[in-house]
Amino acid sequence: MAFSDGLDDAALDAAWGEFCDRLKAAGTYAFKDANATSDVQRTDAFRFLTQNLGQAFDLALETRDPRYPSIHAFCNPTRKLGGDCADFTYQQAWIDGESTYRISGTRGTTKFFNITVQGARPAGPHVLHEPFGDTPEANVFGHELHVEADGTFELYIGGAERAPNWLPTTPESRKLFIRQGFDRWDERPGRLGIERVDMASPKPVPTATEMVEAMGWAGDFVTGLMTSWPEFPFTYGGVDSAHPNRFPAIDASAADAKRGRAAANMYWKLGPDDALIVEFDAHEGLWMLTNMGAFFTSMDFLYRPVSYTPSRTSTDSDGKVRLVLAHDDPGVHNWLDTQGFERGNLTYRHMLEGQPAVLRTRLVGRAALDDALPPDTKRVSSSERSAQLWDRFNGVRGRFPL
Repeated sequence: MAFSDGLDDAALDAAWGEFCDRLKAAGTYAFKDANATSDVQRTDAFRFLTQNLGQAFDLALETRDPRYPSIHAFCNPTRKLGGDCADFTYQQAWIDGESTYRISGTRGTTKFFNITVQGARPAGPHVLHEPFGDTPEANVFGHELHVEADGTFELYIGGAERAPNWLPTTPESRKLFIRQGFDRWDERPGRLGIERVDMASPKPVPTATEMVEAMGWAGDFVTGLMTSWPEFPFTYGGVDSAHPNRFPAIDASAADAKRGRAAANMYWKLGPDDALIVEFDAHEGLWMLTNMGAFFTSMDFLYRPVSYTPSRTSTDSDGKVRLVLAHDDPGVHNWLDTQGFERGNLTYRHMLEGQPAVLRTRLVGRAALDDALPPDTKRVSSSERSAQLWDRFNGVRGRFPL
């Protein structure tokens, strides 16, 4: 038996060859002008591609059949995508608008919990690459769920309305998006599973036609992620790449309201002797700051202090939060590590009660940083920093199966 003996050999071979060609072409975008030329940033671009190559066919094939749904994790400490927040977990499940599904599991103790039914992808250049671009159709937040005394719950999606936990679907419904947001290191995620309620037979094995389609989808995916980041948020996401080191005003959209959050992103550039102070008033609600690279992927949040939330942040006596973005440890509690990058993106998110903050920034010389901060700025010793990083390491491991 050899090539061409099978009826679908030519179609499979051609589809695979096209995918490999597109993957090779996608790698050339690691050298785009938006990415700095340093060793670590060029490497980070290829790491972004290879991390997502690892999930391309999970999304395109393994979890793709909505008749046999599966919850897929987008991001973790070694896989980043889509402007991911270091203090969120992101999952999705492909569904259709005809079936009835059941999610069951535990609610967990995360402060923010949200399941959204996503609709059809609109057309146009303002739409991000697959699997993004959906329109939120319906959602439920953690405080809206009926949860049993033991922390378990069931949620039905689609079909006839059911009490107490149910989300409607439409003919355009195509996936579920599940986000959990953390504040303290001891919070634990909900553990969830999904099934179609009327499954009555094993999942069929993939056909050649489905494999060819998956190769095309995966080719679109790897091309899209390398061409869309950071150009898409620079063009359509309100990110002011022409004026680095300052946050734009927050203009929450109707879609953001359905997602239960408001966000603003700052493009930053930092010289070797610079530090950037980020300042805002302490405020109600769950807020998060995540430092990201050029391709809008969270930095190494398992080992480095690249993200902050209210419970993990020191507030000065004047009621203001001040964080210091710097290449080396400045000895302040609220240090945002650049992990050696000379440019990147810092994203602020606000969820739940209260209003988003107004964020101010100040670029100072690294040698003048102490004089630029209030005298009561919380400092940390090397041993305290080590303890802080251990808390992070253990906390993140509690969120992911590491």
